[in-house]
Amino acid sequence: MKSPRKIAVDFEPEILDLMFRRLKETKWPEIIGEDSWEYGVPRSWLQDMVKFWISEWDWPKVSDQINQWDHYLTEIDGIPIHYLHAPGKGPNPKPIILTHGWPWTFWDFKDVIGPLSDPEKYGGDPEDSFDVYVPSLPGFSFSTPLQESGVDVSRVAELWNELMTSVLGHKRFCAHGGDWGALVTAHLSHEYSDSLIGAHLSLSLIPGVNRRTLPDDAWDPDEKWKIERSAEAESTIRSHVTTHLLDPQTLAYGLTDSPIATAAWIWERRRNWSDNSGDVEESFTREHLCTTAALYWCTGSIGSSLRIYHEHFKKPWPLAHDRNPRLEAPTAFAVFPKDVVHLPRKVLEEYCNLRRYTVMPQGGHFAAAEEPELVTQDLREFFRELN
Repeated sequence: MKSPRKIAVDFEPEILDLMFRRLKETKWPEIIGEDSWEYGVPRSWLQDMVKFWISEWDWPKVSDQINQWDHYLTEIDGIPIHYLHAPGKGPNPKPIILTHGWPWTFWDFKDVIGPLSDPEKYGGDPEDSFDVYVPSLPGFSFSTPLQESGVDVSRVAELWNELMTSVLGHKRFCAHGGDWGALVTAHLSHEYSDSLIGAHLSLSLIPGVNRRTLPDDAWDPDEKWKIERSAEAESTIRSHVTTHLLDPQTLAYGLTDSPIATAAWIWERRRNWSDNSGDVEESFTREHLCTTAALYWCTGSIGSSLRIYHEHFKKPWPLAHDRNPRLEAPTAFAVFPKDVVHLPRKVLEEYCNLRRYTVMPQGGHFAAAEEPELVTQDLREFFRELN
């Protein structure tokens, strides 16, 4: 284990120059028939995004925003871990770790970091303050290079527990996550419940529970919308899950070489999994979309980011115990209607130490980035009651 060292988040000028040169020299595929989302990312839309990326996206401005908070790099069992730290400004801030997914980055939490760490500045109660830590998953952006195979969800949960307790010195901490971050948070609640004040997830799942095998009577009549949304989203998640699971290295060559390929692969998912009417810019700014793609491409981490699918889904979830509740720490679910996977409330109640369950009025898979105010408020209300 290495002691954390403070770093500045930035890209080498040579890497930025290479990215812009590659963008300008993109070899575009022909349009066959209608240039629409029917066949994937439309060329006309992507070309317009690239023009913005080259001429208007301002990395120095974005990096200044990112570096308003302190960033650190440590190493646990040979695995490099980057994390952002925003110290709590209240009288008794609770430590919290926020875990992202794919194709997210740590920067998808940008609009909740301030309100959580300094609630009074944003019109909240200073008693609700959190000491905020936002790591990059192993193999993502600045938690690189990932040189060890086998890093699955249970391994990340082990690393996070080690980070928060042994490295940072917190006896107990709060945890929140979406997408892969929800899986990691669920495993923390499952295996490391003694370390947790509580676990808050924006994606409904239970370690070892297969939603596809649930009986019809597991769903309440008013949960029909969950079944319909999960079925609707199935076609938008099948292609990437299958490829990441079976051929991550093969896909990595094209994505690592081409920033356009990385952007198209990521941006299509951002559009399809968020709460919008077909226009991704209803959910995210162009600046944020370009920053997300750059954080994957300029760090060379897009290939290693794919590996978690292979490592986790190629085997049964490695459960630490067979007790019930399976998630033993106090657990909350914030359910966003346009998320891609849903579970019945009955199942969550059966397998979790469920303390809070909130169905949100809007929002999709990227909860903290899409609806930061809803996420912030739910986190405050859930952890306010926990010590």
